[in-house]
Amino acid sequence: MSGMGNLALDGGDPRLSMGDGQVRVPAAVRHKLHDPTVKFEEYLYYAKIQREQEARGLDPAEREKIARGASEPEQISEPDEKKSNEHAPKNLGAAVDPVIAVSEWETASRAARNASWASIVYLITTDILGPTSAPYAVSTFGYGGGVLMYFFLGMMAFFAGWQIWRMFLKLDSDRYPMRTFGDLGFRIFGTSTRHAMNLLQSLQLVCNVGVIILGNGQGLSQMAKFKLCFAICNLVWTLAGMILGQIRTLQKFGYLANFAIWLNVLVIFMTMGEAAHSKPNYAAAVANSGAADWGTAPIVHNAFAPLTGGFNDQIAAAMNIVYAYGGAMLYCEFMAEMKRPLDFIKAQFVAEIFIFLCYLIFGLVVYSQQGQYVSNPANQGLSNYAWQTSTNALSLSSGLIAAVLYGNIGIKVIYQNIVEDLFHGPSLNSKRGKILWVGMVPIYWAIAFIIPSAIPEFSYLTSLVAAICIMQFTYTFPAILYVGMHIQEDAIHPDETFDPATGVVNRIDTWRDLSRWKRGLKNQWWLKLFCFLFFLASAATAVMGLYGSCSGLKDAYSSGATTSFSCHSPVEG
Repeated sequence: MSGMGNLALDGGDPRLSMGDGQVRVPAAVRHKLHDPTVKFEEYLYYAKIQREQEARGLDPAEREKIARGASEPEQISEPDEKKSNEHAPKNLGAAVDPVIAVSEWETASRAARNASWASIVYLITTDILGPTSAPYAVSTFGYGGGVLMYFFLGMMAFFAGWQIWRMFLKLDSDRYPMRTFGDLGFRIFGTSTRHAMNLLQSLQLVCNVGVIILGNGQGLSQMAKFKLCFAICNLVWTLAGMILGQIRTLQKFGYLANFAIWLNVLVIFMTMGEAAHSKPNYAAAVANSGAADWGTAPIVHNAFAPLTGGFNDQIAAAMNIVYAYGGAMLYCEFMAEMKRPLDFIKAQFVAEIFIFLCYLIFGLVVYSQQGQYVSNPANQGLSNYAWQTSTNALSLSSGLIAAVLYGNIGIKVIYQNIVEDLFHGPSLNSKRGKILWVGMVPIYWAIAFIIPSAIPEFSYLTSLVAAICIMQFTYTFPAILYVGMHIQEDAIHPDETFDPATGVVNRIDTWRDLSRWKRGLKNQWWLKLFCFLFFLASAATAVMGLYGSCSGLKDAYSSGATTSFSCHSPVEG
C-alpha cells in the first residue's frame, strides 16, 4: 500500500480553509457535521437532491444557484435557507450569522467538487499500489495459489469499495459533505463509531510510518554493509522524520509524493531486470525466513503448496496481500473531491485492474527468478551490491517522503479528534496550535521508532498491521456499515416524513417496535445476509491473521531469529 495519492492534494480541505490556511467557516458550523441531533433521514434527503443535480450534469455554480432558489425548468430546490438553519448550532458568537456561515460552507463544498473520474484513477492507483511484498506472497502460496489469493482478495476489495461508494451516494451532500471514513461510521452508527474508526486510523498511520522506518533501516544497513548498528539505522530515519515532520502544510510537498510513486515504479523494474541476471541474496533470504539449513540449495518453484514454513507463514503472506490492497480508508476523501461521485466505481474498476496486473507481473517474475529465496521487500533480495544499493537509495528517498506524509496526516487526525474535539483545544492554525504541533511531532515519531525496533520482522510486522487495521477498513467495516445503512433506510415507513424547515422527522414507530425491524430486514434480505456473512468472515480472518502474526513473532523471538532493539540487521546473514 502506497497511501500517498490523496496526500498529493493535501494542503487543506477547500471547505475548511482559504489559500492562506485560515478557517473559512466557524468551528461550530464545522462541528455541525458531527452533530448527533441530525437525523439519518436528513442526510438521505439532502443526498438525494445532490445526486439528482449531479445526474443532470449540473456544475457546482449551477447547483449553488438552485440551492439559493434560482428559477429553472424542472427546478429541484433546497428549502428556504433561513428556515432550514433554525436548528443550526447557536453558539457561533455574536459576530457570526449562522445562516451566512452555513451558506458559505455549502458554497465552499460545491467549489471543492471538481475532480474527474480519470484523475481519481490516478489517485487510487498511487494510494494502493505497493507491490514490493508480491514476490514473497507468491513464493509462500506458489504460482497458482498466489494468483488465486491476489484475485480473490482483489475481488473482495473491489466489492467493499462498491459498498463504500453506495453509502457515500446515499449520505453525502453539499449541506453535509462527507470527508472521512469516520464520517461514514458516524452517520450510520453514531459518535462512538466515529471515534473508534478515527482511533484505528491513527493507529494504522503510525504503524505505516513504523513499517517504512523498518524497511529504510534494513536498506541503510545493507548499504553500510552491516557496519552500522541496525537500531541506529532506524534512528537515523526517525530523526529525519522529526525534522521534516515540522512542516504542517503539504501543498508544495505533495509534488514530491507523486515523484516518490515513480521512484517506486523504477525500483520495481530495476528489481525484475537484475533478478533475471544474478543469483538471489541467499543471506538475506535465510535471515528473513530463519531457515538456516537452506544453504545455497537449487532454486525451486511450486504450483500451490508452500515450500517452507507452515500456517503462520501462509497467514503472514495473506495479510501482506491484504496490506497491498489497503486504501479503502481514503475512498470517501476521493469521492468528496469528485464532480460526479457516480463515476467513482468506474475509476475504482480501472485502477484495481491495473493494480492487480502489477502485483501479478512483479510477483511472478521475481518468484520465477529467485524461487524460495525472495526477500521482503523484494529489492533487498538482490545479490549484486551495486544494484542493491541503487534500489535501496531510491527506496529510501521515496520511503522518507511517504513516512513524512503519513506522519503529517496521522498527527492531524489525532489533533482534530483529541485536541480540538475531545479537549476543545485551539485550532491548528492558531499560535497555540502551532506550538502544540511542534511538541507532538517528536512524540509521534518516537512511537513510530519503537514499533519497528521492537518488531524488526518486516513480513510479520506488515501482517500484524494488516490484521489489526487495514483488514477492517478494506473488508470488515464496509460490510457491516452497508448492512446498518440499508436496514435504517428500508425501515422508513412510506408515511413517515422529514420536514427540512425544522429538521424534524415524523416517525410512526421506533426501533423498539418489531414492525420497524421487519421492514428494515425484509427488503433485499439476501444482500443484507451476504454482507453480514462477509463481515463475519472478514472479522474472523482478521482474528486469524492476528493470531498467525503473533505466533510467528513468538517463534521468531524464541528461536533467536529476531531480537528487539538489536544492532543485528534482519537481513544480515
